[in-house]
Amino acid sequence: MTVIDLTAGPLSARVSTKGGLVLGFWREADGERIPLLRPAPSDDVDALSSSCYPLVPFGNRVKDNHFLFEGVDYRLSPNTEWDRHYLHGEGWHSEWDVVKQTDSSVELSFSHEGGPTPYRYSTIQRFTLTDDHLELSLTVENRGGKALPFGLGWHPYFPMTPETTLFAPARKFWTEVEGWLPGERTDIPADLDFGSPSPLPHRWVNNGFEDWSGEAIITWPERDTEVHLVADALFKHAFVFVSDTVFDPSFKRDYFCFEPMSHLANGHNMPDLGDLRVLRPGEDLSGRICLRPRSISNQVSGDQ
Repeated sequence: MTVIDLTAGPLSARVSTKGGLVLGFWREADGERIPLLRPAPSDDVDALSSSCYPLVPFGNRVKDNHFLFEGVDYRLSPNTEWDRHYLHGEGWHSEWDVVKQTDSSVELSFSHEGGPTPYRYSTIQRFTLTDDHLELSLTVENRGGKALPFGLGWHPYFPMTPETTLFAPARKFWTEVEGWLPGERTDIPADLDFGSPSPLPHRWVNNGFEDWSGEAIITWPERDTEVHLVADALFKHAFVFVSDTVFDPSFKRDYFCFEPMSHLANGHNMPDLGDLRVLRPGEDLSGRICLRPRSISNQVSGDQ
């Protein structure tokens, strides 16, 4: 495991080769170091305690660990001890290699040659810090012998304060059923409609949002700070997660997740593949997101 510190102007970030994880992202303002992603408690953590982890060769779950594609019946095997489903791919569990590194950027690589999944692939993840934003990019190449549906995403953990709001317009919503799986497409419930800046509900949330606009703003009024997240057009969907003490007894309502994804959960079992992309052998798929922090008061002053 190697931990890399990145700095650029008032921004800093920490990245680990273990899981290709982000361990923290901060902005220096008035002598205070403001966390923009939930900081990891230490350098040696798993993905679930990190600030952000990659989803590759696709995100979320496939119902019953099974899908049929181009006449072939594919089976997946669980890759965690606590979920019966194969979840989020291999990248978040694996050691990545440092390919390139500067004071403000790092490129990591990882290859998967088979295992609990029919997928064989290589992936590159880049982190680039400037004095006003953090850019994450992810590329996956199909290294197997057959075409398969691929997808990309990230799983960021954002700090949640009593006054935190989320703005993330989307058109449709997916209910949740047993096994943390998507149920049916429906209208967005009122308390999960983030078409205008809104607080996170005081309840369990683990749902997909379809036709997300590609833009999200997380605001912390107490900290005079917001983060503007912008994603490539590839990322048409998102997941919102708010834990509870049944799932996580240590949960203190101090974080939530907003996860940009290129596809719908369980897309493998949808007629249109839920926006998963079919990659033939040797083909690749790439996407980027950008996290741009700013002061709320400066933004208001600039608008006047």
